[in-house]
Amino acid sequence: MYLDVKALHIIFIVTWFAGLFYIVRLFIYHSETKEMDEPKRSILQEQYKLMSYRLWYIITWPSAIITLILASILLYLNPAWLTQKWMLIKLVFVFFLYVYHFVCHKIYKQLQNDEIKYSSTKLRIWNEVSTIILFAVVFLVVLKNAISWVWGVIGIVLFSVIIMMGIKLYKRIRMRNGEK
Repeated sequence: MYLDVKALHIIFIVTWFAGLFYIVRLFIYHSETKEMDEPKRSILQEQYKLMSYRLWYIITWPSAIITLILASILLYLNPAWLTQKWMLIKLVFVFFLYVYHFVCHKIYKQLQNDEIKYSSTKLRIWNEVSTIILFAVVFLVVLKNAISWVWGVIGIVLFSVIIMMGIKLYKRIRMRNGEK
């Protein structure tokens, strides 16, 4: 039973992350409609609202909830994990992932109510937060105590800097090509 629960946990983590990655892409596209002329703006905004609704409530939220339930079962079946430093650090990252999820929910609600508060650039940067959490959690789970925490933190910071530089470069290329 343990391995079955673990397999399902991994599957729902994957679907949850897929939903988180894609929902913010939809937020980006939705925010970019702000600069468009009518009727194109209204048509695309309605389409992005529908796509976001389906993704958020049919895939992302259920995956987040099922992931939490399965993780709780795994910890119940193997409570010794809670005594391991790598697991405690992983749970801190998981906590921040749920915070990220709730902030995405807030942005989702704003866009559903036609409140476009964030630029596509800010949303692109926001989109990378979940990537950084994913990298941190995967490395913690796979390497456990084999990694020096100092080097791990330095690696995550460097990875974040590289992602941010990539976003700025992408924005420059878009601006050079006449896109917003």
